[in-house]
Amino acid sequence: MSRINMKRIGIFGGTFNPPHTGHLIVAERICEQLNLDKVFFIPSYISPHKKKGENKLALHRLRMVRLAVRLNPRFGWSNIEVKRKGLSFTYETVEEFHRDFPGSKLFLIIGADNFSEFHTWKNPERIVELASLVVMNRPLFKSGPTNRKFDKNARFVSVPDIQISSSEIRRIVRQRKSVRYLVPRQVSEYIERNKLYR
Repeated sequence: MSRINMKRIGIFGGTFNPPHTGHLIVAERICEQLNLDKVFFIPSYISPHKKKGENKLALHRLRMVRLAVRLNPRFGWSNIEVKRKGLSFTYETVEEFHRDFPGSKLFLIIGADNFSEFHTWKNPERIVELASLVVMNRPLFKSGPTNRKFDKNARFVSVPDIQISSSEIRRIVRQRKSVRYLVPRQVSEYIERNKLYR
């Protein structure tokens, strides 16, 4: 990944199981609102907040992310968490981006649901030392201060409230129904080709 002229970088982590159009839409809106040079989508290997077993699909999730973002020049992807294996702790990812992009301003993109639990994350102080928090509204969660100690480190942004979830997409695939328009065409074809979520 080119590091030329990247001064404002968004870090967008998640399981992306699978990545869907909602992920792309909110990342585009945040890119515009914060004037970011790039948003990197970073699939976790094993998220501390998710169910076990997602590591079995880690390479598939990474490949789907690559397919999903490749047509947008302001989007990128990173395999650092999949390559690192083990539990994917955000502070380690932010530290690695800080080393790889010296002089750049980092923005960690999280949902309002995640922000409500941010104080329970591993080394949250280290995260806000190296990156600005960008908190987006999520369905059933309002984006706004929570009176927690990290409110001062957060910028609250409004993004389209898109009712698409990866778990719902997996359910639809299991029912042998179409996920057209829920995920990019290349991702839909990848899911079908590799018989995922059956």
